[in-house]
Amino acid sequence: MNRLTSTLFASACICCAVAVRADVTLPPVISDHMVLQRDVAAPVWGLASPGEEVSVSIAGQTKKATADAKGQWKVSLDPLKVAACLTLTVKGKNTLTVQDVLVGEVWLGSGQSNMDMHVNSYTNGDPVLAQAAALTYPKLRLLHKGRKGWELAVPTNNVHFSALLFAFGVPLQRELGVPVGIMVGAVGGTPSGYWLTEEMYRSDKACQEQAKEFAKTYDFEAAQKKYQEQLAVWKVAADQAKQAKVKGPRAPTPAAKAGESAGRIGNLYEAHVRPYAPYAIRGVLWDQGESGTAITGVDQFNVMGALITGWRKEWGQDFPFLYVQKTSGGGTAWNLDDPVTKNASAFSPLPKQVPGNNEGLYRELHIRIQQHPKTAMVPCTDLGSGTHPTNKAGYGERAARVALGFVYGKPVEISGPLYASHTIEGNKVRVKFTHVGQGLAARHSDKLQGFMIAGADKKFVWADAVIDGDRVVVSSPAVAAPAAVRYAWSGNAPWANLFNKDGLPAQTFRTDDWK
Repeated sequence: MNRLTSTLFASACICCAVAVRADVTLPPVISDHMVLQRDVAAPVWGLASPGEEVSVSIAGQTKKATADAKGQWKVSLDPLKVAACLTLTVKGKNTLTVQDVLVGEVWLGSGQSNMDMHVNSYTNGDPVLAQAAALTYPKLRLLHKGRKGWELAVPTNNVHFSALLFAFGVPLQRELGVPVGIMVGAVGGTPSGYWLTEEMYRSDKACQEQAKEFAKTYDFEAAQKKYQEQLAVWKVAADQAKQAKVKGPRAPTPAAKAGESAGRIGNLYEAHVRPYAPYAIRGVLWDQGESGTAITGVDQFNVMGALITGWRKEWGQDFPFLYVQKTSGGGTAWNLDDPVTKNASAFSPLPKQVPGNNEGLYRELHIRIQQHPKTAMVPCTDLGSGTHPTNKAGYGERAARVALGFVYGKPVEISGPLYASHTIEGNKVRVKFTHVGQGLAARHSDKLQGFMIAGADKKFVWADAVIDGDRVVVSSPAVAAPAAVRYAWSGNAPWANLFNKDGLPAQTFRTDDWK
């Protein structure tokens, strides 16, 4: 144990909780070193003998409850202000003490591998993250699966924590100057349909209507036949890989009926998120999208809407929900030398062919998720590509920036320009944006590029584009009567160079709904 860690232990007034078996018990989320969310009625709960009276005391207040027939009890504390070194005392037939309690901000991180993978998986390629993980943070606390409770943010614990959530928590705590607790429940390679309960999904009108509409044209028998064909091919490839003693391909996913899943809806929520509820939090940071929904015919926009609504209902809190943009990367950055955006794609010329109708669909779909109430996207087209982008320090710093602006009201721009509306003026289209920040700007070239335009024939060509205040005027000599405009319409668009002067990239959009 180094001197800094020893000092932290000494100053945090740490002592062991009662270890003997007792009638009153607490869940792992309520443990030594925990952070309670400030300024809300934070719940404390646990188990006791049925009918047993339980009292909970902290910071001069005491709340009481009686265990129900199942032995469950819960109290709600009066809102607490920022504090440190508190003791929570729980008394029934026995007494439990929870030491070194802080009061500040609490965030839950969830999703798939980009939220789940640990700091030590990225330190070799991310020197900023490696340097941060080597330090001790007295006002930052960690909680994740497989551990017994809250942990101190010391190097030996930091490296085993979520890389993204750690990279989010460090700058957030630094900028807010108050204690921050971060807790994670995530599993790699998982779809959103496994992260909301069956009831959340079935009760969501938008999900059910989309599934019903999809079923009208969905051929389940053909889907089953296609699966059997894929399965036969996979078995051959899997056998060959086994004989060669190499990793085999992933098995194909069985076909499912419209609105249903080949897996079990909600299984990951039950295992990795429900144990945290209803622990008071400020908000959620979500990183998932590569694996879609796993619910046939229901898209990510609607499933995420049901998930966000359902989680808030489960917690009894209308908390902000932040999510990391998918697909990751794919664009250039304002400053390729900035550590946050150092892995962005280099600016490139326009490709000869304009992208097809389908190429920007998932990018567009994922951007739309922020239309759900109190939801904000962490833009990352300029942060580096890959299934597992290596610049987790950059991703975390960007997520903290969005939290500071969107949740905490700090004067910082949180998004690049977003399409708001357009008007057709003769042979030109004038596009209006929100999130123009300090103003619109073209980067890496005097020429603004990445826009495409089409007439009623739906044949898109690359467009000329010029900035006019908070608008961009788009035209082409080849389109006399424009009907639609698109921008950065691709999963990867390093050739698109519209930014705001705050350094954030404009997001993919289209004014049409053509298929």
